This record gives sequence, C-alpha cells and structure tokens, in this order.
Amino acid sequence: RSKFWGRPRASWALRAGVSHVSSRGHAPARHQTVPPGQTMSPARNSTGLETGHLGPNRSGTKRACPATMDFKSNLTSIAILRQRAKNHLEKGAVTESYGGDIKEAIELLNQALATEVVCVLRYRNHHFMANGIASRSVASEFLVHSNQEQGHADQLAARIVQLGGSPELDPSKLAQRSHAEYIAGTSIDDMIRQNLIAERIAIDSYREMIAYFSRFDPTTRLLLEGILAVEEEHADDLASLLDKP
Repeated sequence: RSKFWGRPRASWALRAGVSHVSSRGHAPARHQTVPPGQTMSPARNSTGLETGHLGPNRSGTKRACPATMDFKSNLTSIAILRQRAKNHLEKGAVTESYGGDIKEAIELLNQALATEVVCVLRYRNHHFMANGIASRSVASEFLVHSNQEQGHADQLAARIVQLGGSPELDPSKLAQRSHAEYIAGTSIDDMIRQNLIAERIAIDSYREMIAYFSRFDPTTRLLLEGILAVEEEHADDLASLLDKP
C-alpha cells in the first residue's frame, strides 16, 4: 500500500491543474486552481473584509460588489419619486433633488451670457472694421466666431429659463456682468489680440463654472463643457493669426 500511496493524490492534482505536489501529496496553496464548475471570489477574513486572495465560490454565483450595494441602498424608492414629482410642478425641470443654490447658479449663467453677448458685439465690430485685401480672411474668421458666440448666448439663455430664471440682457448691465471687456482695437493685429485675451478669460471662467456645476447639475456642466471646447478652438485659431516676432 505504501508503494502506491501518493498516486491517487498526484492524479487528482493533475486533473485539477496543479503543477506541483509536495512529498506528502498536498498541492501548495499558491498554485491552487478552481475545480471545474466552480468560480473564484475574493476571500475574506473574520471581519468580512477582502484579504486580497481569491477563494472558491461553491455556489457558482457571482457576489455583488460592495460599492454597487451601497449605491443601490442610496437610491430613492419609486413611491417617493412619484410623490415628489407632484410637488411644485410650476418649477418644471428644477426638482427637489437639485442640490445647488438655484439663485447663485442663475447668476453665474447670466454672467456667462453677458460675456458671450459682449464677445458677439466685439467680434461683429471687428468683422466690419477689418479693412484691406489682406484682412478679408481675418474678417471672415471674426464673423464665424461672432455667430458661434451668439449660439452660445442662446444656449445659456435657454438654460437660465429652464432653471426658472430670466436671461439678463439689459444693455446697461452687460458690461458689468461680462468677464471679458469690449475693446474695439486699432489695427488687425490689435483686434486679434483683444479677441484672444477675451477667449482666454472665457476659457478660465468656464473651467471654474464646470467644476462648480459638476457637484449638482450635470446638465449645465455638459452645456458648459461644449461651449468651452469651442472657446478653446477660437483661442487656437486666433493664436495662429498673430504676427509672430
């Protein structure tokens, strides 16, 4: 019997995919593989925390991720969602789960709106004031940028209304709210520089607003991210038009 003592254990090890068996017929733990029909799941210590090692799940079923379980436990029940939706219908898209200061959000968007309108006017002025054959391509670029800034202004105004606010377009207040200045420029190169400065101001402003809205308003964040991408393109276009020393 002692002559054949190790053979059955060694044969089991080969069937299970173990590459090495000790002199006593036991496979080292670090080479253990999963027998057919079983799955591996994170092993846990006595406190229930994962140890970093995998252990077989005899039932063959997948265990739910703790992070997923925590997320699901924070979801609002269907009954509460239905009940909350019936309250304050006049607020439209602004539901009880909107976690930000709505007045502050509208004020920031009105500042962005004023900035866009001032940029529209400045680009428009530069488009008509750019004279000379050599300036025609630059003037056309100014017009394209002006039209795109107008589109941004329209998007911002629409979002302000969705949040229950009113777009502030009073000409006497636009310059005060705008982050960028309105400067006419005295030459083509000066016009390009003034517009580039304004675009760089807008880029930093939108980045800060995106960080602000990302905490509670994904819709506004996505809107601002789209506008930011265009402003970055504008800055890149204008930088390429500058007279290099």
